Amino acid sequence: MFLPRILTSSIIALQCVAVSAFAADKYDPSALATKDITSKNVKPGDWPQWGGWSGKNNTPEGKNIATEWDIEAGENIAWQAKLGSQSYGNPVIANGKVYVGTNNGAGYVKRYPESVDLGCLVCFDEKTGEFLWQASSPKLPTGRVHDWPLMGICCSVYAEGDRVWYVTSRGEVACLDANGFRDDKNEGPFEAETFTGKEEADYIWVYDMMGQLNTSQHNMCSCSITGHGDIIFVCTSNGVDESHAVIPSPNAPSFMAMDKNTGKVLWTDNSPSNNIHHGQWSSPTYIEANGRAQVLFGGGDGWLYSFAPEGDGNGKPKLYWKCDCNPKDAVLILGGRGTRNDIIATPVFYDGLVYVAVGQDPEHGEGIGHLWCIDPNKDGNVSANLAIGKDGKEIPYRRIQAVDPAAGEKIEPNPNTAIVWAYDKFDVNGNGKIEFEETMHRTIGTVAIKNDLLFLADFSGLFHCIDAKTGKPYWVYDMFAASWGSALIVEDKVYIGDEDGDIAIFELSKEQNQIGEVSMGNAVYSSPVVANDTLFIANKSVLFAIRPKE
Repeated sequence: MFLPRILTSSIIALQCVAVSAFAADKYDPSALATKDITSKNVKPGDWPQWGGWSGKNNTPEGKNIATEWDIEAGENIAWQAKLGSQSYGNPVIANGKVYVGTNNGAGYVKRYPESVDLGCLVCFDEKTGEFLWQASSPKLPTGRVHDWPLMGICCSVYAEGDRVWYVTSRGEVACLDANGFRDDKNEGPFEAETFTGKEEADYIWVYDMMGQLNTSQHNMCSCSITGHGDIIFVCTSNGVDESHAVIPSPNAPSFMAMDKNTGKVLWTDNSPSNNIHHGQWSSPTYIEANGRAQVLFGGGDGWLYSFAPEGDGNGKPKLYWKCDCNPKDAVLILGGRGTRNDIIATPVFYDGLVYVAVGQDPEHGEGIGHLWCIDPNKDGNVSANLAIGKDGKEIPYRRIQAVDPAAGEKIEPNPNTAIVWAYDKFDVNGNGKIEFEETMHRTIGTVAIKNDLLFLADFSGLFHCIDAKTGKPYWVYDMFAASWGSALIVEDKVYIGDEDGDIAIFELSKEQNQIGEVSMGNAVYSSPVVANDTLFIANKSVLFAIRPKE
């Protein structure tokens, strides 16, 4: 593998090719997703966590998935269910139930009319869309610094068997009974629920990260939990205070592993510490690369971290590698005016490599972004470059700017780099100019990859199709609207939603062949998913189950 040149804010795609690119057998993430899901206590066609499976690649298997529907006329709409007034949590489907994070705009629970602001995890029947139960999280008394009004539950659940795990808007990790109280049982060990009606959630255990770990989430707590065996992995969302300049709990954990059955904390890590830029809203990924299990966490400092899932065996973390996903001369400026970004997307594992892009809070607007392809088989600092001071020694990482050239500091290639390629812009049409459509911008989206074609939407509304092996873009489509979500690839088709409420559909191809565009009525902040041959899409206030009529 070739070493990349020094990476600065003018990164171009590097023509580096992973060894696995030459494998004789075609890598099929859809088949691997089904294999992974089948190994869990859910139905084979389910989609039981954000990203569906441990690889976090939104590439389910499906048959006869709709490419045309009409929400007004009801064409190909199997059912629809009311959500709150704002919905950001992606649908999860497991064992006959659909789970969505939202706010209380639907007012499903009688004791909480829709005028009461809550974080709500809502459960529906998969076949009919019937409301089953709701987990209700009252707003924190500290207000918007920790619990932004009307944001609700912004993450997805992790579901397996008759249990559901998720992070509440109150900074808690909660384990719920998938049946709620509809089975007339109060499952333990937690049995102190004040309300036990059939519309209520049945809590198995609850862990208060703010109270027990002294975490201080910024604006919201949002992490879509993943797990392996009896361990679940959580990003705590620890962040800055209302000044956006002070980190009130730098020693509090950013990442942790827990026993999914008891809620016991197995290990924690606070690596981002005083270098957190804003919030920490990425979700972890479990991978096995060359036989080595790893859990990947995207940090609020813009670094991607790899840990041993079980820790060091003594209750402490065991770090394998870390990678700075910002150029060393990038600068952090309050309000998103700078060039240094966070990781909000989820890392994706595809054919032996890890893919992740950077971005910021959507309120910070558009800006320069970067997409990285990383080999997960090295240890230590695997960043593209090193920050070197005037004395020739490596500079410890700094929150505002890693390298200040004006101070005589230098950027030097890292001989231990694991970067396969990096992309921020590319002269696709070969005219010698970098145009708007040839630039990668900030994103909170997660890549989807199949047939070595990588798809990613950015916050400037550009939908990129890129060669997953080389980082060279094939085409870019301008949606003329910001995209908060991630692409779905199913049946050799690609679906992506945007803030205008449109779902654009393309062929899975190196050529830009658009099949159609369908309006969802209002903004789509989440990602389309498929489970059991049904397409599920949530706009900001309604969940739709879409399926061609037989």
